[in-house]
Amino acid sequence: MKIAVLSGKGGTGKTFVSVNLVAASSNAVYVDCDVEEPNGYIFFKPQELITQNVSVKIPVVDPNKCDGCRKCVEFCKFNALAYIGGKIIIFDDVCHSCGGCVLLCPQKAVSEKEKVIGKIETGISENVKAITGILNTGEASGVPIIKKLIDDISSNCNLNIIDCPPGSACVVMESIKDADYCILVAESTIFGTHNLNMVYELIRLF
Repeated sequence: MKIAVLSGKGGTGKTFVSVNLVAASSNAVYVDCDVEEPNGYIFFKPQELITQNVSVKIPVVDPNKCDGCRKCVEFCKFNALAYIGGKIIIFDDVCHSCGGCVLLCPQKAVSEKEKVIGKIETGISENVKAITGILNTGEASGVPIIKKLIDDISSNCNLNIIDCPPGSACVVMESIKDADYCILVAESTIFGTHNLNMVYELIRLF
């Protein structure tokens, strides 16, 4: 079973609820998907850490093969490529690693390289398995790390608690897409209620 704990904003006690649900279970996995500011490990202090890098594919252009046809630039809907001063410029931060530019290039001038954007740490704290996603400083999106976290959740465990990022953006959607249940945590303010309603509508869509 996968239970996602989420909130419309930070500071509501989402992680506090998540770690206590895991601690109260005799067989549970804690998954920290708040990759920009993970803090569940502070409660568990996991030992025997295993670290795994997470990377994405970024296009690379061979200037000796590129003839300036601009087909890759026209294809990219995220404006990650531009043709300036007679050469292709790539903006890594907005690239979504779809690989379309590689497939479309008639001169085969575009290839791909691996770019490490973060890591996943897995450790044990008494009866708790803690898995933490960590996004490198300056990276634009933690979605690939969260996708890897969710895909790697063990099916052998009775209970997986997913500590989601705050808000309702793409990283939250990736965190809850396979969840069986969602627990919403909110603070008793007008602002907190507004953000809670946003997350509630998101869950209803899923």
